[in-house]
Amino acid sequence: MLAQTCAAFSSSSNFLHSSTMISPSLFSLAGKKGLVLGIANDRSIAWGCTSLARALGADIVAACLNDKARKWVEPLTSPIGVDLVNCNVEEPGQLEALVQHAVDKFGKLDFVIHSIAWAPLEDLHGDVVDSSREGFARAMSVSCHSFAELAKLCVLHMPEGGSLLSMSYLGADEAVPNYGVMGPVKAALESMVRYMAMELGPKNIRVHAVSPGPILTRAASGIAYFDELMATAQAKAPLQRLVTLEEIAQLSAFLCSDAASGMTGQTIYVDGGVHAVD
Repeated sequence: MLAQTCAAFSSSSNFLHSSTMISPSLFSLAGKKGLVLGIANDRSIAWGCTSLARALGADIVAACLNDKARKWVEPLTSPIGVDLVNCNVEEPGQLEALVQHAVDKFGKLDFVIHSIAWAPLEDLHGDVVDSSREGFARAMSVSCHSFAELAKLCVLHMPEGGSLLSMSYLGADEAVPNYGVMGPVKAALESMVRYMAMELGPKNIRVHAVSPGPILTRAASGIAYFDELMATAQAKAPLQRLVTLEEIAQLSAFLCSDAASGMTGQTIYVDGGVHAVD
């Protein structure tokens, strides 16, 4: 029995040491072509993802909302060789133009990161039962359905497969005070991720939601009592701290790499463990 165990261990050890299994290149983004939406400033999750992916070798086209955002974003993207395109997903044709710009530049896409979310302040700050039909619909369109629209445009240009990521939050899975209408919207997003994973899997396209803990971004600043939300998260987190922009970007880069080739359809938390104990 001992001899069999030793033989099995030796066999598995040889397997684990094969270059196919542990090649560092699996974690590289060198040569990959990416599209990232949602950069507003240097504290945006989309910027963290863009800067790290670029450092790991990816070529990227990025998007910001409009010219007002562009004055803050272009000084970030230009020095690292990232094309910046304005894109308001509520404006007809702008999403199509963004994807076409990326395809014209690269010829294909390997990964797409969707990091946009919005709701009218009056709906975001009120109770869900008081949300307006129009505000709820706009929040759903911008924060959720735009990911499906984006995927439809991009998968045509992902002949070798690839990764689609969107950003969620714990409020999708449980009721979080002051998160309001965005909770149901993010819940819909996470459900859509699972359906998209099922539908696009045969094309070797993997789909995930990344669920970060609270960090102070421009979008998060619109949430009422956000400082209290961050303090509560830090107090509950097993790691006893908030996560960083870099840690969110690290998870996203991994999911866009070939090292994550066997994963799809998940909501993956990077929140210091808050989701596990809340």
